[in-house]
Amino acid sequence: MAVTRAQQPVVTTPAPLPLRSRLAHPALLLTGIVLVALNMRACLAAVSPMVGEIQRTFGLSATASGLITTVPVLFQGVGAPLTPRLTRRFGAERVVLGAVLVLGAGVLLRVLPSVFALYAGCVVIGVAIAVLNVSMPGLVKREFPDRAATMTGVYSTTMLVGATLAAGTSVPLEHALGGGWRASLGAWSLLALVAAVAWLPQVLRSRQEKTAVAAAAQPGKPIEGIWKSPLAWQISLFMGISSLLVYTLVAWMPTILADHGMDRGQAGLVFAFSNLVQVAGAFLVPLMAGRMTGQRALAVTMAALNGLGIAMLLVAPVSAAWVSAAVLGVAQGGSLGLGLAFIVLRTGTAAGAAQLGGMSQAIGYLVAAAGPVGAGALHQLTGGWEATLALMLVLVLVVGAAGLGAGRNRTL
Repeated sequence: MAVTRAQQPVVTTPAPLPLRSRLAHPALLLTGIVLVALNMRACLAAVSPMVGEIQRTFGLSATASGLITTVPVLFQGVGAPLTPRLTRRFGAERVVLGAVLVLGAGVLLRVLPSVFALYAGCVVIGVAIAVLNVSMPGLVKREFPDRAATMTGVYSTTMLVGATLAAGTSVPLEHALGGGWRASLGAWSLLALVAAVAWLPQVLRSRQEKTAVAAAAQPGKPIEGIWKSPLAWQISLFMGISSLLVYTLVAWMPTILADHGMDRGQAGLVFAFSNLVQVAGAFLVPLMAGRMTGQRALAVTMAALNGLGIAMLLVAPVSAAWVSAAVLGVAQGGSLGLGLAFIVLRTGTAAGAAQLGGMSQAIGYLVAAAGPVGAGALHQLTGGWEATLALMLVLVLVVGAAGLGAGRNRTL
């Protein structure tokens, strides 16, 4: 019996996955987020061990040298409010790619043989990091709506890992490359280039989603009257003053220990240990926050640990140095992670997260920039560190009060 054409079995081959589906693979997205996050603190931390050499190269005063680390922090605050507008106009993916490329350009600009280029590079770096700081919470909120706090812990931890690696490898890189501080600092532009290449699939994917899929995935409407919201201000104050405490101790903790008789080498090790412990705090605290309906107790705990660590520096700076470093590491890393988690937990949309991120980080970094300078001025005025540390303890109370408000189970 002959088999008719209609009766012949039809052999089908599976259609290849659409390009958009391949580009949307979670592993690609996670790789891109991690590599972008590695850049968000590395180029700031890398410069700290090189400040003395930069000062000698250009004949800078101590105040002018301090601006090398202060200017990027200041311009993170200045650049933050502009980012939500950029993301609404161009999309988060393209904005992140542009910011990473601008960051790499700023790193190269900073090492050109000119004082003007040095500070111009610091400005560019600060603005680029501001854009990334604000873009990432909204992007995480959109891509991982059910695991936003967990992913916040991943990228906040990665930021601190990048900073730790950069601070620890700047001097070895200088020796390995043989080009002095310029070669060492300039090498970090390669990390930005790698991150840009890794992020490119997300940009290509977003360009293909300008159809009904894109319409269904709009990031949502911005929050009306956010600058008048008590909750937004409480989150902003929690982030701002927590950041001020961090940057003040980043600038002065080794000096405080050395001024009380500790060997400078050992003081540096204590400080490095504190930075290492921050990684654990930045990872674990957002994970805990995501499993709670309210985070008031967690916010107050972070404030209390900050207060305990600062009090130990005030009362027994040398004998309790390692313990205070551990306590402060948990508090500082945890406060960073919790502040970023507040942005995604207290908002209902990606657009709202980007908008709250812009406000909180604008306030946060403008406040934080005053910390190192103010602490140095108060030390110069009083001749000791007691007044500075006492004032920091007062600010811890403000952080705790802001955390009580920010940790309530409410949404903007």
